[in-house]
Amino acid sequence: MFQSTIHYGIHFGLPLLIAVLFFRSFWLKAYGIMLLGMLIDLDHLLANPIFDSNRCSINFHPLHSYYAIVIYCLLLIPKKTRLLGIGLIIHILADTTDCLLM
Repeated sequence: MFQSTIHYGIHFGLPLLIAVLFFRSFWLKAYGIMLLGMLIDLDHLLANPIFDSNRCSINFHPLHSYYAIVIYCLLLIPKKTRLLGIGLIIHILADTTDCLLM
């Protein structure tokens, strides 16, 4: 229960906090764009089994690989892709925290 609360708290709470604090004039749009970072979980469909509670996603799934994480960091540089990059990095942070709590 604790692990799930932390995991989903980071997934949904941290983007909301960042949106409200740093993108106040368009916080809802910023929040929505950052939540799009959840779409990288579609790569779980390539695994067998799709969900394994004892498996760390980091560097197991293609969109959670170290190479992909470098690309997500590069998305922080251009202003047009910054919100998506923040959302993806938050997703990776949530999954990393999940791995550490296993």
